[in-house]
Amino acid sequence: METPENESFRDSIGTLTDEGKRAWVYPKKPSGRYYEKRKIVSYVLLAFLFAAPFIKINGNQFLMFNILERRYNIFGLPFWPQDFYLFVISMLIGVIFIALFTVGFGRIFCGWICPQTIFMEMVFRRIEYWIDGDRNKQRKLDRQKWDAEKIRKRVFKWFIFLVISFLIANIFLAYLIGSDKLIKYITAGPFENLGTLFPLIIFTAVFYFVFAWFREQVCIIACPYGRLQGVLLDNKSIVVAYDHKRGEGENGRKKYRKNEDREALGHGDCIDCFQCVHVCPTGIDIRNGTQLECVNCTACIDECDHIMESINLPKGLIRYASENEIEKKEKFKLTARMKGYIAVLSILTGLLIGMLLLRNDVEARVLRLPGQLYEHKEGNIISNVFTYKLVNKTTREIKNISFKLRKYQGEIILVSAKDDFVVPEQGLAEGTLFIEIDKSELVSDKNKLTIDVYSGDDLIETTTVNFLAPRSYN
Repeated sequence: METPENESFRDSIGTLTDEGKRAWVYPKKPSGRYYEKRKIVSYVLLAFLFAAPFIKINGNQFLMFNILERRYNIFGLPFWPQDFYLFVISMLIGVIFIALFTVGFGRIFCGWICPQTIFMEMVFRRIEYWIDGDRNKQRKLDRQKWDAEKIRKRVFKWFIFLVISFLIANIFLAYLIGSDKLIKYITAGPFENLGTLFPLIIFTAVFYFVFAWFREQVCIIACPYGRLQGVLLDNKSIVVAYDHKRGEGENGRKKYRKNEDREALGHGDCIDCFQCVHVCPTGIDIRNGTQLECVNCTACIDECDHIMESINLPKGLIRYASENEIEKKEKFKLTARMKGYIAVLSILTGLLIGMLLLRNDVEARVLRLPGQLYEHKEGNIISNVFTYKLVNKTTREIKNISFKLRKYQGEIILVSAKDDFVVPEQGLAEGTLFIEIDKSELVSDKNKLTIDVYSGDDLIETTTVNFLAPRSYN
């Protein structure tokens, strides 16, 4: 790709002045076909984000990430710390999917799906356009002295921003502690649950800071994804790109003049109107090529298409395209690297699905009591003591729990519990048990036993333990 003669813009991020101060971005209000599609996608995702904590499947919250109590619900399926291996595989799938998506389509996630972009551009920025006006009115208002109009608009805008931040904080909290508990705390009153009120205030302050002041700096400075795309993108990746071949021509871009034959003069189709720069929410010039700050929001595509249409030139000067498409007219195709990512992704996804299908509703752990070996009792009985823990991952009680030995003739005696007991919904039952087996049944000093866990007559889980005996029984 042809590089600009002046590369100084790469020396620092676009939102800093020469003095190192914050250069506030006043993007022009976007419009166009891509913007309309982004609005639909954004509002669908916002509806899902706000509704998900309150959707229940079989009594389980659709999505919940209760880190403190180590309880997680994903798509209505409850997960416990014992399911951590599933979480690890899911994270690997997520990382590989992001890598695959970035190699193929650049930072399209940031422009279309990222919550930061959706809230900033489709909620807070639209409120700002409504109150302060478009780009020029915002710049004028910012330079205006603090008169009654400016104070009224600023206070009104900041108040709405604060209310929305508070609402987002509540939804965020619903994902962490559960919507039922959140509603219970709200109805009980804020001062009845100070342990929840303080985190809520902190979350509100963080969201307000991000969307009222920090804004696009999150994407440019804080988010690591922008740096990641630098090592994943190549000339075959589809990104929001400026067609410099068409835009520059032989003699570069030139302001538009009516009835002028630009092609004969050797000038490209770019009329240097700077509308693509003015509409950019991160303040960059897309004509300089792919940059760290670009979030692929398509605002520049819509604005450039509008300009091209108004001067009767073909649209698509800025469009989704790869560098090879612009330089060599090559169409998009899967590369060897993408095929490798797809293969690994398919294997891991199949593995995760298989593990989910094999995952039990109840998980049993029977472990030897620390420091205990065996006891030789009357009647040639060998006794070992164990602790047990049963985790119920469902939203229903599991009743009539009992333990039985498989293959060995012996007895399992529960301590401080009935022979059949209940495991509460999404809870656990734990205690101590003795296993007693006649010495004639034992073939070694370390015997592997299989214990079946029943709910009534239904086998619900199986686990194994090592049963110790005197060495003389080898």
